[in-house]
Amino acid sequence: MAQESVQETASGGLMRTKPIDRLRQDAEGGGHGLERTLGPWSLVGLGIGAIIGAGLFSLTGIAAAENAGPAVVISFAIAAIGCALAGMCYSELASMIPVSGSAYTYAYATMGEFVAWIIGWDLVLEYAVGAATVSVSWSKYVATLLQDWGVTLPPRLLHSPFETVTLADGSSVHGLVNLPAVLILCLISLLLMRGVRESARVNGVIVVVKVAVVLAVVGVGLFYVKAQNYVPFIPDNTGTFGEYGWSGIMRAAGVVFFAYIGFDAVSTAAQEVKNPQRTMMTGILGSLAICTVLYIAFAAVLTGLVPYAQMKGDAAPVATAIKQTPFPWLQSLVTLGVIAGFTTVMLVLLYGQSRVFYAMANDRLLPKFFAAIHPTWRTPYRSNLFFMVFAALLGGLTPISTLGHMTSIGTLLAFIIVCAGVVIMRRTHPDEPRGYRTPLVPIVPVAGILVCLAMMLSLDGETWLRLVIWLGIGLAIYFGYGRRHSRVGREAAR
Repeated sequence: MAQESVQETASGGLMRTKPIDRLRQDAEGGGHGLERTLGPWSLVGLGIGAIIGAGLFSLTGIAAAENAGPAVVISFAIAAIGCALAGMCYSELASMIPVSGSAYTYAYATMGEFVAWIIGWDLVLEYAVGAATVSVSWSKYVATLLQDWGVTLPPRLLHSPFETVTLADGSSVHGLVNLPAVLILCLISLLLMRGVRESARVNGVIVVVKVAVVLAVVGVGLFYVKAQNYVPFIPDNTGTFGEYGWSGIMRAAGVVFFAYIGFDAVSTAAQEVKNPQRTMMTGILGSLAICTVLYIAFAAVLTGLVPYAQMKGDAAPVATAIKQTPFPWLQSLVTLGVIAGFTTVMLVLLYGQSRVFYAMANDRLLPKFFAAIHPTWRTPYRSNLFFMVFAALLGGLTPISTLGHMTSIGTLLAFIIVCAGVVIMRRTHPDEPRGYRTPLVPIVPVAGILVCLAMMLSLDGETWLRLVIWLGIGLAIYFGYGRRHSRVGREAAR
């Protein structure tokens, strides 16, 4: 049956799909695959660990200052709607196809190898570039905390070469490298190589700390909110699309969308989950629901504590906001919690990235190097090593705003393809067992596509240009290597 399916899709060339029964065989791994150790609460923890991070603690202030003002609360709600629609589609496909690879794997089963390659390559923007984005903000908060303790790090070792640093004497110099960002990415990658069970335990502990920090900011900050900071709630547009007004709210939704990317990283763990048909939906939608409530409350308090214009270019707005309260001890405590929270975000994103490349290498669209499993740790350690270097270079040498926008547009494209995949699978595999069924198909998937597309279109031209260039590099690799070495293509030819 599997051989017949492969032969049927061979004629499709670029559009050949990978049969679901073959995907399930790959999930078993023949004794050489990944180990199933994660339960439902571990999945929810992974989701929250990835979701609450730089998008909330850093990009909230930037989006409010540059795009939406206090109405960034509406931007978070719009982004949450797009995520909820996409999350339901992710849940259905993850329950059908419990294999590492996330949107890449789903696209391979529904829309063919070419689209699968595009989305797999695109996911690098979401996971690896996302981890690099968080590392830059992590570095900022670490420097802030150390400064509170009387330790000042050299400014040139906290910024990329593309940023200008103002020194204590008033002179300006260019940064050299964001050294703390490089170091944390290397440490997390080494932990991930050690094993997913150990990584999940560390994540679970830090998630508790991170949620407590968000609740502390909301609970304490609520008593020091100044009503005048909400006026005007929707600042007048400056005449430029994306600078305040409703276009600014939509632009901010595309920017803070980065804050929600963690829930889909849960789907990359499908091959390491106990009873994935039942627990994937809990992990994806459960973590998304919890974080949406926290996000809207947090954004409302943050913009009430600090006038939005004062947060322009501030990568650590939470520390700035806490200074508006009479509790100096709270600032250090919150900063410490934020640092811990960022750590879990990077952990889950780098985890997801290595699993996507593991799946692509298993399909021989990438060299076998990325599919190697460590004989003792049972992890794709070579993928972890590769992305340790890749993400560290980005985090050390690239400004946060550039990284954040690249991550958002890559994620939105992945969500659109997943939503389309549900509609296609309902037509091509209507009787296939599903642990979770997306309601109101095709209305929900189509709505997800439209909301995500609207947020993509609201992003600036430079971000789109970077996406096109990145995809162009990916296409060169696919036609130069992946298409000729594709395992599905070779089996079909035989």
